[in-house]
Amino acid sequence: MEFTQGKRYRAGVVAASLLTLMLAGCSDSSPDADDDASGQASSAEQPTAQEPTRQDQTTDEPTPGTGGETRGGDGSTITLDALTASDIGEANLSGELGCQFSTAQASPLLVAKGNVDSSSAAQGVVKVAGYVERVSTPGGFDGMTGNPTFEGKGKTLRIEVTGEPSGGGESPARPATLTYDRADGAQRTLEGEWQCGP
Repeated sequence: MEFTQGKRYRAGVVAASLLTLMLAGCSDSSPDADDDASGQASSAEQPTAQEPTRQDQTTDEPTPGTGGETRGGDGSTITLDALTASDIGEANLSGELGCQFSTAQASPLLVAKGNVDSSSAAQGVVKVAGYVERVSTPGGFDGMTGNPTFEGKGKTLRIEVTGEPSGGGESPARPATLTYDRADGAQRTLEGEWQCGP
């Protein structure tokens, strides 16, 4: 009786071992299968590239062609665009003589007109981020010929002449800087030329 139970025990162990071997044989245990499985898992775990948001795309780089970097403020760039003939015409600036600030890449960035010997402010326009905005400075045309400061809604623009005229004629251009101060504390300085005359 004891001998018979031992035989049965051994037969059960053998059957269990065979079953384990058969199950192992059914699954693909080749190295390639392991690599495929791990490759699928790793590719599923890797995040996909996301489209950059508008905030990711904003930079403090200068607008191409106008130079100068924005400093301070809320971090957004001060963008000055060249005024078109249509922009200037629609502004309907009055005055006998005018001045303009231009850079080598964008001309003009600021245009203003005023009367000689006038106590009335000279009126001007500047194009900020695609919008034409009005600015003014006291003293008419005479107030613009030196180093004028233009005021507008939420902005101040200072022209500083930095050298002698670069050419001849009745109204030669002079090297100058334009410093744009925004109400939030942002500032941008551009190098170019200030030219006043008929």
